[in-house]
Amino acid sequence: MTTPTVVLVTGVSSGIGRETAAQFARRGCAVFGTVRNLAKAAPLPGVTLIEMDVRDSDSVQRAIAEVMGHAGRIDVLVNNAGVNMTGAVEETTIAEALTLFETNFFGILRTIQAVLPHMRGQRQGKIVNVSSVLGFLPAPYMGMYSASKHAVEGLSESLDHEVRQFGIRVTLVAPAYARTSLEANSPVAQSPLAAYDRERDAVAAAVAGAINKAPAPDNVAAAIVDAALGKWRMRNTPPGQASLLSKLRRFMPAGPVDASLRKQFGLG
Repeated sequence: MTTPTVVLVTGVSSGIGRETAAQFARRGCAVFGTVRNLAKAAPLPGVTLIEMDVRDSDSVQRAIAEVMGHAGRIDVLVNNAGVNMTGAVEETTIAEALTLFETNFFGILRTIQAVLPHMRGQRQGKIVNVSSVLGFLPAPYMGMYSASKHAVEGLSESLDHEVRQFGIRVTLVAPAYARTSLEANSPVAQSPLAAYDRERDAVAAAVAGAINKAPAPDNVAAAIVDAALGKWRMRNTPPGQASLLSKLRRFMPAGPVDASLRKQFGLG
């Protein structure tokens, strides 16, 4: 009997993480999904829910130990948990930026450092870090989120070189907008400056319109599952807008890309 692939997905309460965990389960994997509050989490068929807060090192270590106690190994780690924040760079406080990085960057670092000893011991593993098209493109009025995803991309590429010797690979999945609650529930910088009001409002309206037209997270989840279980590639983009933006960034001159992005965000 074939031993199922053991997968750990962070942030499965809703959206992309929840759909990703469900798709892994349908592929026959032994799936563990993390939530911040187990008592409030809705059950997910085929997925064992584990309480974990990526902002808390002790919580991360306990959760990884719990998965190892259940399954004895971790073959795939999907770092999906993340938060957004809107606001101009000038009006974002250091404390607000640190809060975002605690989840989006240091949260990923904590889970990676907790899982790697086990993957090194088994001489095999795949780490999938969920980035964003904003990890390779600018995002006016989402500068901290974009910065965190750029950081994740740099970490991922560097880490992949370090861990290949142990049979471990690291890969990135960079989606565009998906119809989830991430942007709708995003905190806003709490010290707004009137000088930015006009453009900030224009960007907010453009983003809201894009989210309303965005597809459900199924395609993003499928790209994550394929990146985890299929042939390794450093960067993966779901079909549609994310794939198009990746090609534009690679092959178009900087000037037209800049102009196109400003138009998309409603900036003059």
